[in-house]
Amino acid sequence: MTITRLVLPGPSPTAQDAARLCDRLVLLYESGAACVVCDAGAVTAPGLGAVEALARLRLTAGGRPLRITGVGAALRALLHLVGLVELLGEPEQGEPPVGVEEGVQAHDPPL
Repeated sequence: MTITRLVLPGPSPTAQDAARLCDRLVLLYESGAACVVCDAGAVTAPGLGAVEALARLRLTAGGRPLRITGVGAALRALLHLVGLVELLGEPEQGEPPVGVEEGVQAHDPPL
């Protein structure tokens, strides 16, 4: 499996960066990357540009593997604040991980 690295520019990505990163992501998948790792370690002063970049990258990836790494506390807090922490591929607190379904017991009453 080919894993390719994509780096978010720091200290704070812009909307123009988001468009450029998405174009790059498409090219990486078209050239055979099976998984892309997006490094957000340089994002030290995150703003809505960083949120837009991550959201657009996740949409561009579609169902293809995209891992986000190097997320600092400030970016994680911002994603929590705007309700988009799932962009990191992590379940929200109290939520089951993606792809996990809750089981139904035989004695559960119908809704």
